Amino acid sequence: MSVVEKAIRKLQEQQQQPASPVEPLAHVSPVHPATPAQARDAAAPQQPPIALDRGALRASGLLPPEEDMGLLSRQYRKIKHPLVTQAIGLGGPRVPKGYLIMIASAMAGEGKTFTALNLALSLALEKDVRVLLVDGDVAKPQLTHVLGLAQAPGLLDALRQPDLDVESLIRPTDVPALSFLAAGAGAEEATELLASARMERTAERLGQQGERIVVFDSPPLLQTTESPMLARLAGQVVVVVRAESTPQPVLLDALKTLEAHPSVSLVLNQSLRVAASAYYYYGYGSERSNTVSG
Repeated sequence: MSVVEKAIRKLQEQQQQPASPVEPLAHVSPVHPATPAQARDAAAPQQPPIALDRGALRASGLLPPEEDMGLLSRQYRKIKHPLVTQAIGLGGPRVPKGYLIMIASAMAGEGKTFTALNLALSLALEKDVRVLLVDGDVAKPQLTHVLGLAQAPGLLDALRQPDLDVESLIRPTDVPALSFLAAGAGAEEATELLASARMERTAERLGQQGERIVVFDSPPLLQTTESPMLARLAGQVVVVVRAESTPQPVLLDALKTLEAHPSVSLVLNQSLRVAASAYYYYGYGSERSNTVSG
C-alpha cells in the first residue's frame, strides 16, 4: 500500500470519529505562564505588533470563510497533537529539534502556506506554548507580502549581516503567543545562506532550545534548492498533499528527498468538500517506517 493510500485510509477513519465542538481559532485567548525565555523577551525591546487582517488573509486564500472556522479548528486539533508531542514531549517523547517544524509540498499550489499559517494559529492555542511563524519561502514570500512586511528586514537579512540579532526582527501579533518573522530581502545566495552554519545557529536561537515552537513555511521541495536546506535543520517535516491534484509519482519524488529524515508527516488538503462554501478539510497521516499514525 502506498504512502498516499495509507494517508487516505487514515483520513477516512478519522472522518468517521465524532468530533467535539471547539471555538474558532481567532476567539480563544489561552493563558501562558511566564517561562525564562518569556522573561527575557519581555525585557528586550520589541517590534510593534502585527494586526492580522483576517479579511486580507481570506482574500489571499490563507484563511477559510469565517463560517468554516469551527470545522478548521477540529481538523487542526487532529493535525497538531502528534506535532506538539514530538516538539515538547507532551504525552510522549520528544524528537531531536522537534520544535522546528517545516511545512513543505512537492510543488507550488498545494496549500503549504495555508497550512503553515493555520497550524501556527492552532498551536498558539496550546497552553504553555509559544509559536513563531517564519516565512522561509524566500523565493515567493506570500505571508510576508500579505502581512504588509515586504520591506521589513527578516530571516535573510539576519543571515547576511552577522551583527544583526534575529530576535530583534521578530514581530508579535494580535494573537496571544504567536509571533512572525518575515523572509527579508531576497538574495541570489539564498540557498547558500540557508545552508550556512549561521542558519543552523539562527534556527536554534529562534527555537530557544525548545522553549518556542517554530513553524517554517518553506519553498516547494521539487522546485527550489532552498527547501532541502530547511529540511536538514528541521526536527519535523510536514508535507502538504492536495487531494485529486498532486500526482502520486510527483509526491513520491518529493518524499525521496526526505527519505533520510526521521520525522515526515503528510497532510491531505482539500480531501472533502463538505459544503458548497467549505473549501478546506484536513486529515492527518504520518509516514515513519512505512506506518501511519496520528
